[in-house]
Amino acid sequence: MRRLQADLLLLLAAAIWGVAFYFQKTAMAHIGPFLFIAARGLIAATCLLPLAFVEHRRVRIPWSMGLVKIGLAGGVAFLAGAALQQTGMVTATVTNAGFLTGLYVVATPIVSWLLFKRRPENYVWPAVALAFVGIWLLGGGTLSGFSFGDMLIASSSLVWAVHMLVTSLAAPYGRPVAYTAMQFACVGTGAAVMTVFFEQNTFEGFVNALPSIAYVGVLSSAVTFTLLAIALKATPPTVASILISMEMLFAAAAGVVFLGEWLPPIGWLGAALMFSATLLVQIGPMLKKHRTETL
Repeated sequence: MRRLQADLLLLLAAAIWGVAFYFQKTAMAHIGPFLFIAARGLIAATCLLPLAFVEHRRVRIPWSMGLVKIGLAGGVAFLAGAALQQTGMVTATVTNAGFLTGLYVVATPIVSWLLFKRRPENYVWPAVALAFVGIWLLGGGTLSGFSFGDMLIASSSLVWAVHMLVTSLAAPYGRPVAYTAMQFACVGTGAAVMTVFFEQNTFEGFVNALPSIAYVGVLSSAVTFTLLAIALKATPPTVASILISMEMLFAAAAGVVFLGEWLPPIGWLGAALMFSATLLVQIGPMLKKHRTETL
């Protein structure tokens, strides 16, 4: 695959993820967040299972119970993040949800520092400052401008950061599809149990939400994972992360086009600062490497 083709696939994945916020929002008019997460997880796991078998036949690294443990840990972290995010989608706008979720990029090195004592690079701190100012402006210059759903989604970014760190532990096992399939199976099962205990849904509501569930379960989970696996063979990881971060912009576009969610000028300025913060964290390693090579 040529580099341009790989980059376009990554942009397509970012677009699918960005538009997914719209479907996550509209589904909440018909069913509860846990039922949505359960259906999404089980559909994604089912779609990924055949790919996991193909991967198993090709990978030479022996199967390990360590991967199973990490898969379960990733599933628990994903379920926690999804529960906060999806519950927040009930009242949060699609635009705010996209930018606030994207904060996990900035939060990841901070969470890594707190959990593993890995001190962040110097470029992380300006990114954190930009993110906080961006959040303040996104709320209209006051935190009281955020809904309870916005607060939940902002909190979910910390959990997504933990999920990213857990996922990084699965890399040495060389079975990314198997890891993701186990993760979604755990998510679907856990959310199904929570649905039984905490929600009252109707069959009619489930049918009405099915298109949104299918989009997120198939396209936003299984298909995008396949696109990433293909594209990362030709695009460097740092560049890939920058392209994938464009999902925030696609989420904002989806909010405007499908729901008419226009931010005030101060809100767009905040969104721009938050996006700049994520880019700074992602291009920081490249800038540091270039500076080291030129000294």
